[in-house]
Amino acid sequence: MRRLPHVEPTPAVDPERGAAARIRYELRAHLPEVSTFPRQAWLRSLRNAVGAATNAELGYVDCRGLPQLRTEVANYLGRARGVAANPDRIVITTGSTHALSLIGRALTRREATRMAFENPSHLVLHAVAERAGQTPVGVPVDTEGLCVDRLHLTDVDSVVVSPAHQFPTGVALSPDRRGLLIGWARSSGGLVIEDDYDAEFRYDRAPVGALQGLSAEHVAYVGSTGKTLAPAIRLGWSVLPADLKEAVAAELWGSMLNVSGIDQLAFADFLRRGEFDRHLRRMRTIYRRRRDVLVAALNERLPGLSVSGIAAGLHVVVELPSRESESAVCTRARSIGVRVQSLSQHALAGYDGPAGLLIGYGSIAEPAIPGAVEQLAQAIEVVRAAPSGNGRAPRRTTSASSSSQPRAAKRRAAGSTARTSGRRVQRPA
Repeated sequence: MRRLPHVEPTPAVDPERGAAARIRYELRAHLPEVSTFPRQAWLRSLRNAVGAATNAELGYVDCRGLPQLRTEVANYLGRARGVAANPDRIVITTGSTHALSLIGRALTRREATRMAFENPSHLVLHAVAERAGQTPVGVPVDTEGLCVDRLHLTDVDSVVVSPAHQFPTGVALSPDRRGLLIGWARSSGGLVIEDDYDAEFRYDRAPVGALQGLSAEHVAYVGSTGKTLAPAIRLGWSVLPADLKEAVAAELWGSMLNVSGIDQLAFADFLRRGEFDRHLRRMRTIYRRRRDVLVAALNERLPGLSVSGIAAGLHVVVELPSRESESAVCTRARSIGVRVQSLSQHALAGYDGPAGLLIGYGSIAEPAIPGAVEQLAQAIEVVRAAPSGNGRAPRRTTSASSSSQPRAAKRRAAGSTARTSGRRVQRPA
């Protein structure tokens, strides 16, 4: 049995959170609207759960999850996402990242430690995989999704994909690529981990069914309520191949025994009464209106920039000319109260795709969108106009005649310091 590697602790607090009061427009791509959370409907389900819970359900429950919730999740996924979901194959988790962590740990114990990711893909998933003992390996993405032909060259044991709506590019895995990916799993014995990231929010295209429905024995399907309800509802699910379900359940039991039984009972009631479907229908309407306003504002204010990834999800991608301009625009926008992310922030080593901004519309009110786009456009224009190309003023220089002597003195001093210290100090990049 392989030991999980030691990982240095990282700060538990978002480093950007301390400056939240100075942010006027929050445009990060992963944030949903939480003000529309169905409080009364959830409260009713919570009351029903507490009122009807048996003594056994208030104790330590099955680490895989309560049977009634696994049954309701199986019914929902089969109906809405085309997942071949047997309740016996489901493990209830606290979210998609939790599910990935459990699967990663189970694979690590089997000495299967190379996990491929779409490049780019969500930076949090890379960190979660590393903590689970996996080595993330980037595989390129193009307009048809994951480049499966490149996957064959990586010698990986598993691959994490978001085929319905790839984060962050917004592309869907084409039918041909879906077949090739299943073929890779069958021929190599590898595992496909399907992260059904915000697939419920689609606007301009027919629903894209889950990949898991094509080969339940080769695909582990994970999902959560983080985007569909609220991040505070820490509930998710994994639908697993038969040879993996017990190993994943054991990892959960060994780390937290079981997910909150009360929350499981409440969500089972919420699903059974159709509240989840009603909430999703309402949110699709809200998000589509916001998407339309955002795209219109971008086309009007920044007509020269390509906007993509608009058919589904909670963000769009605005293409930029270079990595340097990405970083400069994010920094400049942040200084004037607009928080955005870039494609490169979610890239693994070897990424050579386009540069761009991720502009989220999940958590910003519709009337505020034009103002946010105006501020963002100003940041882009400042970066474009800067001589250095990065939004900073050029450094002041002096003539050689007036500064050659001081420079020589500085070089002699620097050499003396280096000889005295006995080591070379590298200038920060």
